[in-house]
Amino acid sequence: MSHLLIIEDEKDIVEAIEYNLKKENFKVSKAYDGSSGLRLAREKKPDLIILDLMLPLLDGFEVCKNLKKETKTADIPIIMLTAKSSEVDKVLGLELGADDYMTKPFSMRELIARVRTILKRYGAKKAFALAALKFPDLEINWETHEVKVLGGTVELTAMEFKLLQYLAENEGRVFSRERLLDNVWGVEVAIETRTVDVHMRRLREKLGKAGKHLKTLRGVGYKFV
Repeated sequence: MSHLLIIEDEKDIVEAIEYNLKKENFKVSKAYDGSSGLRLAREKKPDLIILDLMLPLLDGFEVCKNLKKETKTADIPIIMLTAKSSEVDKVLGLELGADDYMTKPFSMRELIARVRTILKRYGAKKAFALAALKFPDLEINWETHEVKVLGGTVELTAMEFKLLQYLAENEGRVFSRERLLDNVWGVEVAIETRTVDVHMRRLREKLGKAGKHLKTLRGVGYKFV
């Protein structure tokens, strides 16, 4: 039974989500402010978090940022649920490592469908990630979200790690910028394809000599070799 954590300050919304999730046989925990939600996430390590942005004590962006930078919680998928609908908020949430973004009011059926899709995707990743991917100059550990180059730890943002992880999991396959936006950024928002180029450039810079594993095919896209 998958365990979900709802972090939302509107109690009627929490009750509605909790009721529908339990009907679908999910185990549910809940918190009504950001600080409590962060504490519960650390203690219980749920399989997925439904996170509001406008929260008392600590907003959803800060909660997400803290979870994604901590080894024990970095791999928990997050669906941001909020009244904010601007593109800037969506992009920021995704840059911080959120997996999906839904705007209130929302369809409960759609929320549950997205929950199932993300859990299925992460389940497949966990099955794949039984061990770190190791090369003489590069080591990528899926579970701890650690990347090491020549033995030294490299600090990556949540999105940079997701991009490296996706390419490495699909070693040798070439992906267009549009495909990477769909599969790594994860939701349909109007993000320019040059965003991929910016992230790839930063990722190569951080990886140093190991950046050679990230290949550019001009006019086509990128691949991991």
